[in-house]
Amino acid sequence: MTRAVSVSGHGEAHAAARSGWLRAGVLGANDGLISTSSLIIGVSAAQLSDAAVFMAGLAGLVGGALSMAAGEFVSVSSQADSERADLARERLELATEPEAEHRELVGLFMQRGLTRPTAEQAAREVEAVDVLAAHARLELGISEETRARPAQAALSSMGSFAFGAAVPLALFSLVPIAARGLTMPLASLLLLMLLGALAARLGRAPLLRAALRVGFWGIAAMGVTALAGRLFHTGVL
Repeated sequence: MTRAVSVSGHGEAHAAARSGWLRAGVLGANDGLISTSSLIIGVSAAQLSDAAVFMAGLAGLVGGALSMAAGEFVSVSSQADSERADLARERLELATEPEAEHRELVGLFMQRGLTRPTAEQAAREVEAVDVLAAHARLELGISEETRARPAQAALSSMGSFAFGAAVPLALFSLVPIAARGLTMPLASLLLLMLLGALAARLGRAPLLRAALRVGFWGIAAMGVTALAGRLFHTGVL
């Protein structure tokens, strides 16, 4: 997960400040929609019963949501461990070498365009408030707003995956059998492209490019699984 720059100091909201929850949420929803749509289309192509297809899709929803949660928790926990180690090392350096750390902070302010006298004043002012937080933000890129939160990321991924996976399951249940062959892939593709465009809009990226990218991989996934279903069709159910 890429660290974002905090924007709590002024009113303009930058896309980077949303990178944590946006990444987990949008990827989870996309994965849930693509994987479950592809699974349902592939199993349907094998001409299994509706009950078998639905149970396969439901199993995909539950297993995928738990897998996303576990993967995100482990990944973000590793980042949180790194942040804690960096902060512990910085805390030790502040306790044992305060003058060197002060000079380092002055240098960081000067790298941002401040003159030495202004940088000295700024360093002393932020040190008087919270010296560790000042070094964490300027030296390590860590702030309270952007700290790694494993449980939050895991729940976001799990919930968004389940939401995305529930859509093709609902379509399969509600759409008449005769219309499923066309409705399922088209509806899934449209929703995928809308999700891609939404993610791009929230991240202030080109809408069309993101929608087409997600749509392409969605078509590829659904096409491959449909082909696999036809190739391995046994006609048992």
